[in-house]
Amino acid sequence: MNHYCFIDSARRIVVLGKTGDGKSLTNILRGEPAFNIDHYASSGTRECHETKTVDGRSLTLIDTPGFFDPSRSEKLEHEMLSCITECAPGPHAFLIVLKAEKFTEHEKAVIAQLCEHFSEDVLKYAAVVFTHGDQLPEGMKIKDFVNESEALSDLVTKCGSRCHVIDNKYWKNNQEDEYRSNKFQVAELLNSIEDIVTENNGGYYTNEKLQTLETEIQKEENRVRKSSENLSQEEIRKQAKNLPDCRTWNSLLPGWDGSFTHIASRFGPDLVSSRHCWLTSGMIRCMSSRYGPGPA
Repeated sequence: MNHYCFIDSARRIVVLGKTGDGKSLTNILRGEPAFNIDHYASSGTRECHETKTVDGRSLTLIDTPGFFDPSRSEKLEHEMLSCITECAPGPHAFLIVLKAEKFTEHEKAVIAQLCEHFSEDVLKYAAVVFTHGDQLPEGMKIKDFVNESEALSDLVTKCGSRCHVIDNKYWKNNQEDEYRSNKFQVAELLNSIEDIVTENNGGYYTNEKLQTLETEIQKEENRVRKSSENLSQEEIRKQAKNLPDCRTWNSLLPGWDGSFTHIASRFGPDLVSSRHCWLTSGMIRCMSSRYGPGPA
């Protein structure tokens, strides 16, 4: 595992879940004051990433559409490709989103694939977030629910015992029970994200191909900066990230035929399964900030 030291105050947060579950979480985060988010997306496409500056730190929430879905349409696969661009050079945290219900063989298989593609070290950068918290029995907390399932308990333990619960229907304005309040749970979730970064020595999770993509984006930033001197760095970055839709992906993946699955197979031999595609590489790197190198 390789380490790089540099200052990185941004936070890139990847949301992994079924289509409805991930949307449930991102909608709740949008509604919180800390995530009164500015929307960045090309016209005519579903927004999969949103950015906001909070306490001087840039937070980008990246929703991967239908990552846990048994099958995805071609449209969703292209949206996933767009979301991958926003991860570059790598996410600081993964939020694994599950419903507060029985942990099925399907979810187990997806978690296994996630670990297979990224290595189990990815869970060092993860927290588990449960939706539909109203389904918990009266008085039960999410860790009590987790402890009822050996598989869930094992997953949460591997994620540093970081788990949270939200509810987008009944917990919006709960004044009587602090625990069953989205405001309280979102604050706890943000603390967990900072804990993840701290525990990984200020680093983020990345791989060789995401680093290559980031290098190409930075090259495009320089080109945009020279041709448009009056643009802010934020706008320059935004324009540069449109590049992978055409020139960058073509240069990285000669012979791309427009199929996400084909891109995936060219991007890494361990990437493609019959049900789920994600960006990975055999070489995993932990990128670290000025606080020092990450764990070997």
